[in-house]
Amino acid sequence: MTQRLPSSLTPLDTALAALLRGVDPVAPAEVPLADAIGCIAAGTPLLAAYPSRDIAAADGWALSANDLVGASAYSPLPLTEVPSWVEAGDAMPAGCDCVLDADAVEVSGPLAQVLAEAVPGQGVRRAGSDIVERTPAGAEGHPVGAADLMLARIAGLETIGVRRPRLHIVNVPDGTATAQLIAGIARAAGLDVKTHEAGARDEASIADALDVFSCDILLTVGGSGVGHRDAAIAALAQRGEVMAHGLALQPGRTAAVGRLGRVPVVVLPGSPASALAVWLALVLPLVDRLSARRPRLKVSRPLARKIASSVGITEIALLAQEHRAWTPLAVGEWPLQAIARADAWLLVPAGDEGFAAATPVDAHLMRE
Repeated sequence: MTQRLPSSLTPLDTALAALLRGVDPVAPAEVPLADAIGCIAAGTPLLAAYPSRDIAAADGWALSANDLVGASAYSPLPLTEVPSWVEAGDAMPAGCDCVLDADAVEVSGPLAQVLAEAVPGQGVRRAGSDIVERTPAGAEGHPVGAADLMLARIAGLETIGVRRPRLHIVNVPDGTATAQLIAGIARAAGLDVKTHEAGARDEASIADALDVFSCDILLTVGGSGVGHRDAAIAALAQRGEVMAHGLALQPGRTAAVGRLGRVPVVVLPGSPASALAVWLALVLPLVDRLSARRPRLKVSRPLARKIASSVGITEIALLAQEHRAWTPLAVGEWPLQAIARADAWLLVPAGDEGFAAATPVDAHLMRE
């Protein structure tokens, strides 16, 4: 039996509220550093000061700056003994607070003379200069980045605390390229991603693939339309609950949201553009709730030209940054090349007709 979209599409805000209802952040977990990139930091330890004591920043002679006042090539300063030689990374000898280059000290047997002055700290990395005592290994509620992992490794950590929602993707045959796109984006966002292929595009095969795996979010990709071979909605209704099918969202009109037990489900269209739009508008807010993530960064720029939009439906515009302005690439309908070029995206609310040229708009970055 052919299914039909409802004559009245569900507003995006209504669908999102239904999807988020009852959803709480997942518990923090310790994960290996290699698996933490992109995950949201949670309960991370406080690091000890590094270096733990003053160390040489370069190879040279370790001395006290106060003992070198007035030394120059024209007025060498004789020393009572040959100073200590240090290599970069060595602990500074007691009483020494600077490191002079090799040619700044002349040594002849047991005699030595200094040919240059220095200031305290010259050639030295002070204790705690790289990592201040009690620095968090990652900023709570923010993605763990490469710099965070560098500090954690230097501090000797092997694991770090994060919130990492488990995402399961069920691919309906013929939607493989789209499923791979979404899986790649999800992994980059720090999710624990597993994928599964439905046996066929019929309702029974898709329903079998929807057996609840251990996950926090379930996505299906493909089969969300109203064609004879689009059975994902019926399969979800058979296994769980369809809360909304047919969204006032463009791209992404045929998407659906529901529940499978307590697990929120989003049915993504098979089209890459529509699936990506639904990911941005519906799945990302769900991921952020589960991760206890701080609000995502928005960047304000004036529009290089106007954006026209239809009243009554939320449209998503793709933007490129050019000359410190946002240039619209596509609104509502997205060519694949526009997706590849986009630097940011902008929700145009259903009640708006768009934005005039030169209007400042706050856009979400495609890649933070």
